[in-house]
Amino acid sequence: MQLFLDTTDTAVLKDLAATGLVDGVTTNPTLIAKSGRNMLEVIAEICEIVEGPVSAEVAAMDTAGMLAEGQKLAAVATNVVVKVPLTRAGLIATREFSAQGIQTNVTLCFSAAQALLAAKAGATYISPFIGRLDDQGAVGMDLINEIRAIYDNYDFDTEILAASIRTPKHVTEAALAGADCATIPPAVFEALFKHPLTEAGLQQFMADWSKTGQSIL
Repeated sequence: MQLFLDTTDTAVLKDLAATGLVDGVTTNPTLIAKSGRNMLEVIAEICEIVEGPVSAEVAAMDTAGMLAEGQKLAAVATNVVVKVPLTRAGLIATREFSAQGIQTNVTLCFSAAQALLAAKAGATYISPFIGRLDDQGAVGMDLINEIRAIYDNYDFDTEILAASIRTPKHVTEAALAGADCATIPPAVFEALFKHPLTEAGLQQFMADWSKTGQSIL
């Protein structure tokens, strides 16, 4: 499963990308607003840091506006993926982007029926929001399972990008459900490295090693 970072913090991104484990980046209007920077500049900088797909979201709500904005975003770098909302207008735009050879990430998916329409429209990625469904009392991971089954039934090429990830457990469950990618906040990415038993075991190993008085070098 590919791991994307959901961030516009380029300093954090550079640090985590150095691990060699970051496959791409997703952004959204909220993250851009928090950065306080020009959107096109942020996207361009991120695309220089990461070779993989970088999702940049349109702000227009009508198809014509989405197409105009999406074409401008796609021109920033070859690895830009135009992010569009899962609305009727958004899916019409997605179909046109697909015809133009522009990659898309259809976002704010909350049902398998929506995901089916996105795949039929030619979306490159579909972003089901796990955490937000959990917040409403549903089981967000059920949606990943449903989409996986539908896409496999019809051999759709659209990749499932699990979004609204809140915990390392979400990442594990998304991988078990067959999600192609997961986009995660930097804090959750950092948490994936950690387990209390790993820390305890390492401390014990180091304590025992120090008693030997040896040096490998």
